[in-house]
Amino acid sequence: MEGLGTPNMSDFFPVLAPADLQGMRRRLARLFARLHAVFDAEVDQRLRGRDAGQPRKNDFLDVLLDVAAREDGKDLLDRETLRSHFTDLFAAGSDTSSSTVEWAMTELLQNPSSVAKVCDELAQIIGSRRNIEEADIVRLPYLQAVIKETFRLHPPAPLLLPRQPEMTVKIAGCTIPKGSRVFINVWAIGRDKDVWTEPEKFMPERFLGLVIDFRGVDFELLPFGAGRRICPGMALAIRMVHVMLASLLNQFKWSLPVNLERDGIDMEDQFGLTLPKVVPLCIIATPI
Repeated sequence: MEGLGTPNMSDFFPVLAPADLQGMRRRLARLFARLHAVFDAEVDQRLRGRDAGQPRKNDFLDVLLDVAAREDGKDLLDRETLRSHFTDLFAAGSDTSSSTVEWAMTELLQNPSSVAKVCDELAQIIGSRRNIEEADIVRLPYLQAVIKETFRLHPPAPLLLPRQPEMTVKIAGCTIPKGSRVFINVWAIGRDKDVWTEPEKFMPERFLGLVIDFRGVDFELLPFGAGRRICPGMALAIRMVHVMLASLLNQFKWSLPVNLERDGIDMEDQFGLTLPKVVPLCIIATPI
């Protein structure tokens, strides 16, 4: 993830790409070779297990192998395509969601009133003795507001994948030439004082009663992008983040270690493909 998130001059000046001045292409080739070796080993082990009649796990890998085993799927899912699917899941499906939950917990622990509100909502709707289910999320408006506020302040990807206009266009007085590379800074949009009141403040209440969603329609909040190039894992990420955060808050009481109570939580983030905390969050969980 660090390698993928390192700023590459070739992204901004494509004419430099063949020279690979930063050595990024060579470095990533080595990293992907190691990653693909891990994936290949898992696929080979699963195929050997199938040949030996071992019980199926019925997970994503089994589904892909079933498709690849069909006559009409052999040309669609070769080994290289399987690697690409797993790379997408590994790079975009885990780090982004875990980083969002970490930032949500970080912000909540610095705002005791928000913690109290979301925990009260969970206690009233769910109770402390039941696991959180997807169907519960729609009945937890304050939890949803907490997630939206976290996406606003700490979007999983600070810059969306670049766009390229097919013709020269003029937007808000700015001319964007045909074929230029356009980056959307969602981090800056989420902190724009012309759009948000007190943009630096963590305030989930701002979303209560507002019809603003993060599915690419409301341009004030675009953590997953918009249009045909919107993040394909958005639906899964939304479910994961809500259920993970709700489960953590419903099953445990959280507190800060003595040093963080004294010195405060480090809020610095690290720029890259995602925006993780520079100093990982270390807190104390007490079962309820």
